[in-house]
Amino acid sequence: MLKGLGGIGDMGKMLKAAQEMQGKMAELQEELGRTVVIGEAGAGLVKARCTAKGEVTGLDIDPSILVASEKEVVEDLIIAAIKDAQVKANARSQSEIQRMAQALGLPPDMKLPF
Repeated sequence: MLKGLGGIGDMGKMLKAAQEMQGKMAELQEELGRTVVIGEAGAGLVKARCTAKGEVTGLDIDPSILVASEKEVVEDLIIAAIKDAQVKANARSQSEIQRMAQALGLPPDMKLPF
């Protein structure tokens, strides 16, 4: 009659593992928010700082390119630097997520919720 209760222990283990994973994911999110990546454009004339979560936190523009007649070029370089930073941020984030998933014994191709 109580044969089926053996699965309750397994369910408890699964819930504990899920809670552990949720905690580790929260820690990872905090770490990604503190991790800074730098994107560049124009051979480093424009640099964009971005968190590994993709939030742009700053720009560094070499003053030598701040010429009124080159306004469009500067704008393009700013956009390119931001995009480069965001691509690097995404790559860093995915790398950290995969590392965490492997540490938890999850399949490498499993998509986690962020």
